[in-house]
Amino acid sequence: MKLAEVRKNMQKTIEATQRSFNTIRTGRANAALLDRVMVEYYGMDTPLKSLANISVPDSSTITIQPFDKGSAAQIEKAIAMSDIGLTPNNDGELIRLNIPPLTKERRQQLVKTAGKLAEEGKVAIRNIRRDAIDSVRKEEKNSDISEDESRDLQDEIQQITDEFNQKIDDLLAVKEKDITTV
Repeated sequence: MKLAEVRKNMQKTIEATQRSFNTIRTGRANAALLDRVMVEYYGMDTPLKSLANISVPDSSTITIQPFDKGSAAQIEKAIAMSDIGLTPNNDGELIRLNIPPLTKERRQQLVKTAGKLAEEGKVAIRNIRRDAIDSVRKEEKNSDISEDESRDLQDEIQQITDEFNQKIDDLLAVKEKDITTV
């Protein structure tokens, strides 16, 4: 496994962790909150953003305008059943989600959730590191590279891993600040 490939895979993990963080509610309305909401539409689970236009008219409201007005009831049900904790208001044309201010307890729960997502990202990075080091050790065992080269590559892989773990820590710090800021 090449070092560039290790970096690329770890960067993908960072991006996935960032997308996961975007789905955590802060005090402001954000369309990314609805990224994980799946709607049962004609017997298939379909992402909400494929069925409706989602917009954020102000900092405390998200509006959802279904492309097919007949799907509004399913969309409303999917949002109510999801883990985002918001109650949809349907007026026949638009579905509105009002984002209430977060309580102190809810903020603490969201910080814990963000921490879990960050840890999942770190686990993924450690798995990439393990695979890369196993690959290097296999090359050394097959006499494709020397013991010194193997050690150098393993050190570089560890440095890359530390760098990407720090990036996840930085993302987590930004998200925690975002959540705890009133």
